[in-house]
Amino acid sequence: MRNRQALQLLFELSRPGRRAHRLPACDVPAPPPEQIYAPDLLRDRPPPLPELAEPDVVRHFTNLSTLNMSVDTHFYPLGSCTMKYNPKRNESLASLPGLVDLHPLQDEASVQGILQLLYELQRFLAEISGLPGVSLQPAAGAHGEMTALMMAAAYFEHQGQSARRKVLIPDSAHGTNPASARMAGLQTVTIRSRDDGSVDMDHLRTQVDESTAVFMITNPNTLGKFERQMTAIAELIHEAGGLIYLDGANMNAILGIARPGDFGADMMHFNPHKTFSGPHGGGGPGAGPICVQDFLEPFLPTPRIDRIGGQYRITTDHPLSIGRVRSFFGNIGVLIRAYCYIRTYGGEGLPEVSRHAVLNANYLLARLKDLLTVPHGERCMHEFVASAAEVKKRRGITAMDIAKRLLDYGFHAPTVYFPLTVPEAMMIEPTETESKQTLDAFVEALSQILEEPVEVLRDAPTSTWIRRPNEVQAARQPVVKWTACS
Repeated sequence: MRNRQALQLLFELSRPGRRAHRLPACDVPAPPPEQIYAPDLLRDRPPPLPELAEPDVVRHFTNLSTLNMSVDTHFYPLGSCTMKYNPKRNESLASLPGLVDLHPLQDEASVQGILQLLYELQRFLAEISGLPGVSLQPAAGAHGEMTALMMAAAYFEHQGQSARRKVLIPDSAHGTNPASARMAGLQTVTIRSRDDGSVDMDHLRTQVDESTAVFMITNPNTLGKFERQMTAIAELIHEAGGLIYLDGANMNAILGIARPGDFGADMMHFNPHKTFSGPHGGGGPGAGPICVQDFLEPFLPTPRIDRIGGQYRITTDHPLSIGRVRSFFGNIGVLIRAYCYIRTYGGEGLPEVSRHAVLNANYLLARLKDLLTVPHGERCMHEFVASAAEVKKRRGITAMDIAKRLLDYGFHAPTVYFPLTVPEAMMIEPTETESKQTLDAFVEALSQILEEPVEVLRDAPTSTWIRRPNEVQAARQPVVKWTACS
């Protein structure tokens, strides 16, 4: 009832005859609709859309936005997602008329400016990654993974090694890694982690053979640890004829400090929304540029942007390419924001981003380790994984209870129950953009929550517009269609 009084749905606000705008009649000859659209697509009558004035629509969506948490309104310690603040400067620059008014089908001679920007972004990413071949096409990190794995399969096919179909993946990896491998038509094998969170080299050695295509690794890993065995892993895989794929989700920890190409990676993707502050969408739109070693460059998707004779050209004549993986050149709006972010910080500023991200994470770890168990050491990179297992054993409080109660204190919850290798996991990542005052307030909130009565936590959240839903039922039986209330 509280929700319905404060925020009526658009259909309930509808009144016959209300309009926001009336379009003028068409002033040029227009063919009848049946000559443009297939007859079965034409309606006999207009769709039953709500009839509203402009203030009704604006207030509705403005009110909706106030019900959500966002990086602009709350602290988001969402581990592995790197929820860094999106500078409004980049939003303004990406909205300049000379960028947003372009059409992807314009002649390349008329879009030299955007082609130069994208070409320069490719060079920036190549330098940051240490991998010279770049494609901006993939639409998300997972799409970048799949694209690179398709390239790996094409590479081995070209080398006459089509039997290489096995992808090795640590058990602490992001779930997109095995999913991407299967989508690329490859087989997956899980590699165990040791107690300290690093790759179990003994287990890895038993799985590497002539069928090994790729070893996928996130470094730093999802436990917030840099894989100290990375060079040995790369030597083992390369000696067997395989490739190393670096999941770039955690590049915010080593940006401008360590380059994946220098420590053994043959392929990787960037997440511009994590590393270069692009906005996080509700599942999109996104971008996942990939970078590869020079011997894999012939297999990159097309079309490509090259500089030929002082002009920026869109090229398609690449016989070994896996072809197009996305429409046009990728999500240009997100890529422009990444370009602006990199140009703003420059070569000296980017390492400072990572140093502050690591500093903030270690400060939080030091303050929280007396409240929650941190299974994997006294130091971390940009994030760390705490465990509520002891609290659950002692008081019956789960990681989910703590996460839900944090909403009442005005904080978004950390990532919970991932990675699966840590019981009652709470993955915490503050990013570099949060102040000491914010981090201290977060610690104080957690401290208070852990002392509250169990029934208070199990009933949380109580201050949000939606209380704790049955999440299993919501996932299996989602309500996605509006129905009128009786």
